[in-house]
Amino acid sequence: MRLLLISDTHVPARARTLPDPVWREVAAADVVLHAGDWMDPALLDELQARSTRLIGVFGNNDGPELRGRLPEVARAELGGVRFAVVHETGAARGRERRCDQRYPDTDVLVFGHSHIPWDSTTPRGMRLLNPGSPTDRRRQPHHTYLTAAVRGGALEQVELHRL
Repeated sequence: MRLLLISDTHVPARARTLPDPVWREVAAADVVLHAGDWMDPALLDELQARSTRLIGVFGNNDGPELRGRLPEVARAELGGVRFAVVHETGAARGRERRCDQRYPDTDVLVFGHSHIPWDSTTPRGMRLLNPGSPTDRRRQPHHTYLTAAVRGGALEQVELHRL
């Protein structure tokens, strides 16, 4: 199962649409996970139309319409791996411990908000992944997104892509 992880797209404030390489990954993915800050419901509509399966949450910059259509936390079991998606996890310091406490039944937590790519493992063994942003790099050197695969009940091939 091929996964695309994105967050903090901020369309149309930071870009009119997603970059072409991201749309190609949408077409190739079995599941797209979006960790919030869409800003425009039209992007949600387009991703829903173009994705085989979309799992998304609202972010702090998303208005009432997106908040009405998306949860704060989304959970899904994909190929035997328990995923949760959320926009914010708080400060980097202490993140692993906090996330272990808040998401005890999760194998992989996908989050956004900081626009900073993140890949770590908590003391309990949960994988924490932030794909950064494909449209708003802030102080990062590149726009980014993540791809991964689930095979045999395990997360594999996690790869950060720079745009």
